[in-house]
Amino acid sequence: MRRFPVSEVVAFAGRALTAVGVPDDDARLVGDSLASADRRGIASHGLLRLPLYVRTIRAGGVTARARPRWVREHGATAVLDADGGLGQVAMAVAVDRAAALAGEHGAAVVAVQGSSHYGAGAYWTERLTEQGMAGLLTSTTGASVTPFGGARPVLGTNPLTVAVPSSGDGPLAVDMATSNGAYGKVVAARDEGREIPEGWAVAADGTPTTDPAAALGGALLPFGRQKGSGLSVLLEVLAAALTSASYADETIDMWVDPGSRMNAGHLLLAVDTAAFTGRGHTEARAADMQERVRSAAPPGGTVHAPGDPERAQQARTGDRVPLAGPTLEQLDRMAADLGIEGIGEGT
Repeated sequence: MRRFPVSEVVAFAGRALTAVGVPDDDARLVGDSLASADRRGIASHGLLRLPLYVRTIRAGGVTARARPRWVREHGATAVLDADGGLGQVAMAVAVDRAAALAGEHGAAVVAVQGSSHYGAGAYWTERLTEQGMAGLLTSTTGASVTPFGGARPVLGTNPLTVAVPSSGDGPLAVDMATSNGAYGKVVAARDEGREIPEGWAVAADGTPTTDPAAALGGALLPFGRQKGSGLSVLLEVLAAALTSASYADETIDMWVDPGSRMNAGHLLLAVDTAAFTGRGHTEARAADMQERVRSAAPPGGTVHAPGDPERAQQARTGDRVPLAGPTLEQLDRMAADLGIEGIGEGT
């Protein structure tokens, strides 16, 4: 593992993306979102994804210079067509509109169609909590998860991110896949020669496996058996059926075919806490809940409130981005292929 200044990592990602036609501002946004994930310890959504984004743009699966446009607006709701672009670019537009509508109406729902992977969900809900708003975000993905009792991939990892602003040391936030493990973590385990935990996946014949390659050829499992499976199904419906986005098993994932137009759907809910009991009250109550959760620890033990581990990891990394050897090798190959300056040596 080597560590690099955030500014250098974002600049490197920007060079890679602008080399394939992404506008400067969009490239910096995507680079910042990926670096933020690595700093929080979510390597599956960090710079590991950059070569994939580059391949996908070059193959035509993602539009480099997308022009997101609003296709429907009604009251406190709106639908954004991402024009086949990078998910981060669409989400920046969606978050701004959701915050404005929630400020006007007290709550807002923005749906996105024609999109792609938006990175770690917490990056977007944190933008809302910084404005005193609670947020809920979910998305479709490519098919990689089998429903409870199944063997064939039908569902996506269908992430769920929920965040509430707090007057404590950061928002009360959950950012999770509805599979037992995120797809990117399985890819990272394969690239790093590690096994995945038991209960994460089945091979193509439906037998349990800890081999990440067999898992990628088979299916991931939902968390919580039938409960996680049911939640995943409902999240996929909300992210896809409110728009013209595709279901997971109608999609060829960019990991499988970089030329695939995924037509991912996202759903973002923003709630202005000022419209209820007031921002101060809500933030104080969220901080109180964080402390109540932490206080459940046995003597000498630790219980984390949602969001604590990621904040602790970011505090440890400071202004540096930790990157694993296999990821660095991929980044070096990508840089050489694009003819751009590499990421550097790190420490």
